[in-house]
Amino acid sequence: MAKPPKKPARFTEAQRDEAFSRRSLLVGGIQTVLGGALIARLGYLSISQNQYYQTMAEDNRVQMIIVPPRRGWLVDRNGKPIAINRSDFRVDMIADQVPEGQVEVTLKKAAALLDLDPDQVERISTELATKSGYQPVQLAENVAYENYAAVTVRLPDLEGVLPQRGFSRYYPAGSAVGHLVGYVGIANREEYVAEDKNPLLVTPGFKIGKEGLEEVLEPQLRGQPGGQRVELTARGKLVRELEPKPDRSGNTVRLAIDVDLQEYAARRLGLESGAVVVIDVPTGDILCLASMPAYDPNSFSDGIGRTEWKLLSENERRPLVNKTVNSLYPPGSCLKPMNTLAFQAAGIDPDERVHCNGGYQLGRRFFRCLKRHGSMNMRDAIMKSCNTYFYAMAHRTGYDVVAEMARKLTLGMKYDLPLVSQSYGTIPDSEWKLRKYDQRWTAADSLNASIGQGYVILNPLQLAVHTARIASGRAILPRLIGVHADSAPPLDIPEEHLAVTRQGMWQVVNAAGTAGTARVPVEGVEVAGKTGTSQVRGLQYGDGKNVPWKYKDHGHFVCYAPFDQPRYAMAVTVEHGGTSGAATPIARDVMTFLFDREKAMEQLVAYEEQWGGSLAEREAAFQRRVLELAQANAAARAASDETA
Repeated sequence: MAKPPKKPARFTEAQRDEAFSRRSLLVGGIQTVLGGALIARLGYLSISQNQYYQTMAEDNRVQMIIVPPRRGWLVDRNGKPIAINRSDFRVDMIADQVPEGQVEVTLKKAAALLDLDPDQVERISTELATKSGYQPVQLAENVAYENYAAVTVRLPDLEGVLPQRGFSRYYPAGSAVGHLVGYVGIANREEYVAEDKNPLLVTPGFKIGKEGLEEVLEPQLRGQPGGQRVELTARGKLVRELEPKPDRSGNTVRLAIDVDLQEYAARRLGLESGAVVVIDVPTGDILCLASMPAYDPNSFSDGIGRTEWKLLSENERRPLVNKTVNSLYPPGSCLKPMNTLAFQAAGIDPDERVHCNGGYQLGRRFFRCLKRHGSMNMRDAIMKSCNTYFYAMAHRTGYDVVAEMARKLTLGMKYDLPLVSQSYGTIPDSEWKLRKYDQRWTAADSLNASIGQGYVILNPLQLAVHTARIASGRAILPRLIGVHADSAPPLDIPEEHLAVTRQGMWQVVNAAGTAGTARVPVEGVEVAGKTGTSQVRGLQYGDGKNVPWKYKDHGHFVCYAPFDQPRYAMAVTVEHGGTSGAATPIARDVMTFLFDREKAMEQLVAYEEQWGGSLAEREAAFQRRVLELAQANAAARAASDETA
């Protein structure tokens, strides 16, 4: 039989009141804790985080538009501008100011007025889609006034389009300073990331140094950006402009260069491919660092097209290469004066004579000289450039002593200069050859190196500096920034040794030497120098007349003047000039310019008439050719598209 269910326990009134009180206290405690936490949070947000949220709210309401700074100038030693900023016209567009759904229509109208091509329109359309909050997108820069005016008068139909005046980089000397100063351009992705995504780098119209001094001196030239604060609605529409923050222009940098001399040297090189370097002997200031042919930095700053780039990069005369510091050449006989300093240091008497019968016999091999010079002492050997004399003395002393003297005159040295790169070449010795080729130095190596051939390769700047050291007897180092007055300390070379070498260099130009054409037509100014021809390809004597340009020998000439009180030292290199005779007239005229500018300019004008135009006229003709080829390519592509 089932048991009846138990009756539920009955609670007394007191027990029920007690249970209710406990539950009330629990719920009340939870509510108190939650309320306290809420109050604490509100207090934290309103007091401790007040500034943070106030700033966030301000950022939502006020936005800063970056104003790029004006770039600092580059000026020459006399304050004449080399790289400046000039006013130009530009047109931007702000998508958030265009009526909804009208961005593409407005862009199409503006593109027609600005003559934008389809590729440019596609680029702009992509940028407009990604920009927000009153951020401008560049439609065009360096706009012709006619196009700028056409946009301006149609502004009522072009909401969101902003025509404005800005600044662009300008190089008055054009290609004469191209390799020296480089150019500016829009920052690429790698540069943007390298600067922690600096928003200045993606501001429309802002450019950074890309090559040459523009790149190396970027920190000094850039300046500090300013800003225009604008108040916006929640949807990014402009309410009003607030007080702007002014930008700070970059610093002006003064160079040691004489830009008039630089332009003259570039023009005087004419149709040749080569370099001219001029050093101020007392201080080491670089007065000229001309390399031709060169690109026009104004074209690069505006944005070079594919057609122009192809013409420059495929040109056999290498207009993209700075030949003063980045091209290396066997210096040929230009090193013979330096050799005589090494021979004297090794104990060779400068009056000792060597008989030249047309060459030097070393074992079974006969090393040729240019002529049968007969009896030669040290001065005569420099004057006549007698290989036989230098073969004999280098064989006697060994080349290691010559290499030591070469390094004392900075040959093969990398200079501390604000240059993107330097190719500083090679002064070889026995240790170098063993390290590089695991081979012992031979007597034949000494003979080849003694006439500036074999393993010896140098750049024109090194040749100019080594000449300045011989001329002054001081440890001159080249300087490119600023103008200096201090003199370098003396070299550890006896003055009587220098006197012998200088006398031989004087005879090269002023006696029966190899560079009579280097005499300047300025009374009281005598030039001392040394010619050099460096072989490019092995040719038999007398068969070089019909050789293609790229296989002809290089021509060099190093010199200084005045002979009695050296002020200027120079190195001239003419690529594939055939002989040193291509370099000596250029050196003569550049040196004439340094002492009599009017006379030198008269001669230059006569040359340019023979060449078919000045440097500026040849640059203009090149740009016309670029335009014609670009138009022809565009027409060919259009015809191909129609056929397809």
